[in-house]
Amino acid sequence: MEYTPPPLFKQGASARVKMLLFSFIAIGLLMADSRLGALGTMRQAVGVALYPVQAIAMMPRDGFFAVTNYFSSLNTLHAENRRMRDQQIRNAQQLQEGAQLRAENSHLRKLLAASEQTQSRSVMSEILYDARDPFSRKLVMDRGARNGIELGQPVIDDLGVVGQVTRVFPFTSEVTLLTDKDHAIPVQVLRSGVRSVAYGRGQSGSLELRFMASNADIQKGDVLMTSGIDGVYPAGLAVATVISVETKTADSFARILCLPTAGVSRNRQLLVLLTDAKAMPPLPPPVEDIQIDKLKQKALRKEKETP
Repeated sequence: MEYTPPPLFKQGASARVKMLLFSFIAIGLLMADSRLGALGTMRQAVGVALYPVQAIAMMPRDGFFAVTNYFSSLNTLHAENRRMRDQQIRNAQQLQEGAQLRAENSHLRKLLAASEQTQSRSVMSEILYDARDPFSRKLVMDRGARNGIELGQPVIDDLGVVGQVTRVFPFTSEVTLLTDKDHAIPVQVLRSGVRSVAYGRGQSGSLELRFMASNADIQKGDVLMTSGIDGVYPAGLAVATVISVETKTADSFARILCLPTAGVSRNRQLLVLLTDAKAMPPLPPPVEDIQIDKLKQKALRKEKETP
């Protein structure tokens, strides 16, 4: 039995004919586009019309890439911040160490210059620690008897006298500072030539010129130098600067306070002058004994004057 569609549903030409027709049309359009560029405007119009559809279709992919890049960049920034903070800490430490080394180098150069100015031989030493006695002003150095250190040798820095060696061990030695309450050093005023003895005042970190007459030629700002009469400290070393002079008519003596010239509490390296002192010079008598002697002398004079 043969089946034929009704006339209303007839499809026209066969599929083969349609394929050939459309093939020829496509080839013609390709040749016209390549030779004449006739389809460029149509192609741009189609591209513009399809761009919103393309953008909407690409939004899920772009959103996924944006979220991935955001978290990746955030992790990278955190890691970079940590690295920069660590680097900043290392740089700060290196800067501090560099500043300390420059300061130490400058101080050592000044010590070498001071060593060249002094005629006696010297040994450079470094401070290990402060003495354990809280009521004294003493330091322990890293040079001892094997380095030629002896009792009584003066210790200086680039600015002036620091103290005196008071105890010696084979590998270390103890230095009593000028400001120690039991230390005294003969001095001379550079301006007027007046000689005196400077006594330490302990924890106050200053010196005092005792038993100086109220009319003594000493003024604020005068520089005190070693007089050299004790045979221990070479003459001409800076000791202190006068910071106050108090004179009262009721008192026979002036109260004169001085500030050490040397960096007593700031130095790490010091110079020990290798003098021939075998022992410390005797300290001046205590203040009380001198005052008692003066009172006795006044009492004796009054007894002789009374009839």
